[in-house]
Amino acid sequence: MTDYSRVERLALCDLFDEVGPAAPTLCEGWDAYDLAVHLYVREADPKAGPGLMISALAETTERRMQRAKDRYGFTEVVGKVRNGPPRASLFSVPKVGPQLNTTEYFVHHEDVRRAQPSFDVRELPAEQQDGLWKAVKLGGRAMTRKAPSGVVLSRPDGTTAVAKRPNEHGSVTVTGEPSELVLFCFGRQQVADVQLDGDAETVERLKNASFGM
Repeated sequence: MTDYSRVERLALCDLFDEVGPAAPTLCEGWDAYDLAVHLYVREADPKAGPGLMISALAETTERRMQRAKDRYGFTEVVGKVRNGPPRASLFSVPKVGPQLNTTEYFVHHEDVRRAQPSFDVRELPAEQQDGLWKAVKLGGRAMTRKAPSGVVLSRPDGTTAVAKRPNEHGSVTVTGEPSELVLFCFGRQQVADVQLDGDAETVERLKNASFGM
């Protein structure tokens, strides 16, 4: 089975080389250099990791990112990301690393691609789409917990998964390829190639909601 997290990692690093450190990304306040540093410290700096998930520790993560940025130039950071996590990192453990990175590198690759003046929606291999579907089914509940309504994820073939149960605002069905559903659930609603079905007001609220990991 192909490790698509590595495929996306290498493609993203090639794109970093192409667009340069000051290129915009979809990560608010971050350029390509910032994003590359984020990916590096996530895998290589255990003191930075907790702050990526726990807001109370975010300041520590920011300091560790700045420390890495002061120490390494853009090209060097990209090279470190391309080479993969250090041996002592959790992300280097077989099967564990690829699982943790299935969505991470896909989403951040698209964060750079779709921030450019023009982009195309890639056609991904069926095997990769199936892997992303598995990931979004497992993580969808956590990612959409702040959604203002219920959310049903649907593949074009009609396969569905409930990410969030309906509430007083009802529910919206989000239809698209798993890759686009991943982007939507990670808070990239404005660039995700999906169809939203539900009450017009509820759909509009969901489009503009702030949610994701």
